Amino acid sequence: MEIKVTRTTNWERVVNAARFTERKAELGKEPSDKFKRNIIRSEHSPIRLLEFDIKIMDIPYYAAMHLVRHFVGVEKFVSTQRPDITGGKDRSELAQDEKVNLLMAANAQAIINISRLRMCSKADKTTRTIWALVVAEIRKQEPILADFCVPNCIAKGYCPEIKPCWFCKTKYYDYQRNQYITRE
Repeated sequence: MEIKVTRTTNWERVVNAARFTERKAELGKEPSDKFKRNIIRSEHSPIRLLEFDIKIMDIPYYAAMHLVRHFVGVEKFVSTQRPDITGGKDRSELAQDEKVNLLMAANAQAIINISRLRMCSKADKTTRTIWALVVAEIRKQEPILADFCVPNCIAKGYCPEIKPCWFCKTKYYDYQRNQYITRE
């Protein structure tokens, strides 16, 4: 498996959109880390202008299908399994774990939203591992965004699952939740 994350837009676009809503002139430079942290924490709409291409190569078909379920703020492109194009097996003969490639064009809000569901311990283990590796790649470029890529229970303060795992009843959950809400 190989994962490559490329930021396709810049922070100046985000800050200028935020300033536009306040009738302020464009900043003319990248904003401070404090601005980045505050706008990501608040999930204000300009973060949807911070966009990424996420290429995930050689993952199981079923894991790709878990990720393509997300549709707000993200476009997905999955490599074909059509035998007339690939020269491979008929699709009816392919297993659920056949390898495919996935390209996701996603904005910062979509990445946060996907993280809340796919980093949850109730998510499929393989898909959870893949998404954790995506977030690790994002962290290399945008550590502040990655700080807010957490499971739903950490972000919300409770588990919204119908059948919870009860992680939210552990001391480690308390520690993680405290880290999340006190990030400066």
